[in-house]
Amino acid sequence: MVPIQNLYYLLSYAWNRLPERHALLTADGQDFERPVELLGHLLLLHLRRYLRAGLPPAYQEREAELPELRGRVLLAPSLTRNLLPRGRAVCRYDELGYDGLLHGLLLGTVRELGRTARIPGSLREELRRVQRQFPADIMPLQLTNDTLRQARRQRPTGTGAMLLNICELLHLSQLPEPTAGGRPRFRDFRRDEAVMARLFEQFVRNFYRLEQRHFRVQSETISWQAEAEHAPDLDLLPSMITDTSLEAPDRKIILDTKYYAAALRTRYDQQRLIAPHLYQLYAYLQNQRPLPGQQLEGVLLYPAAEQAVDLRYTLGGHPVRIVTIDLAQPWPAIAADLLALVR
Repeated sequence: MVPIQNLYYLLSYAWNRLPERHALLTADGQDFERPVELLGHLLLLHLRRYLRAGLPPAYQEREAELPELRGRVLLAPSLTRNLLPRGRAVCRYDELGYDGLLHGLLLGTVRELGRTARIPGSLREELRRVQRQFPADIMPLQLTNDTLRQARRQRPTGTGAMLLNICELLHLSQLPEPTAGGRPRFRDFRRDEAVMARLFEQFVRNFYRLEQRHFRVQSETISWQAEAEHAPDLDLLPSMITDTSLEAPDRKIILDTKYYAAALRTRYDQQRLIAPHLYQLYAYLQNQRPLPGQQLEGVLLYPAAEQAVDLRYTLGGHPVRIVTIDLAQPWPAIAADLLALVR
């Protein structure tokens, strides 16, 4: 399992931000023991800065019966209430203010997190204290898939985007059943393979984006090198989207991350590579058209949970490496291993 210290680095890069020094330390200099403590501390750290700078105004969607046209007229309720002959209409419009969706989600998250028993009392007290810094007209909102989706559509940037990422991960970590006293409970999201797979992919891609300058880093869609008797049939082919593509004039590396317990599976008492993973990478390589003089390579990267693996092949004329990285080792060693992987 990824140690809390390294989890902080993983989250920072996954959210496309360089880690900050000493961000993991509590007031008494002790490291956190649970992911929910880390998320609470990060929420508090960035929220204080956000509030200190002054909450930026945000647009909030409103719906109301009005005597004048504003935004978009909702015909169905307007006709049902027979409003149009009276010069009125139900309208949906955006209004600029400080009680925007993101601000309501932040206040609601701080309140909910401050009620859990799984964080130290000192952190709960700090979370209660920061609630009082919100303007009085902001109403707390509950974290749901719908409210998070709406907040994403508003595309917050900078600290606002970071805070929304923390809220989303807290939402994914919250258990549906509170304790007997009504206190919310949070699970260790490190045990959720789906959540960790997404974070691992984003972490690796953004690490290379931020920590090296030789390659251009992106996730790209690869076009099938295919023909069909009827052109519309080509639209039925599945999409090929890379986790990470690193491209330079002399090299292009297709790097696929897989957050699995092991890079090898045992079948009939023999260990084998995971076939779908290798087939997928091979398809990516075979449908690429590298530039003249550009070497095309493939990498399958796994966390080293059960055993370390470092295998090298030539498949279809392209160098391919299947390798694990130990996410439990000290962070400088993780960073060095990642950089060495593309040298």
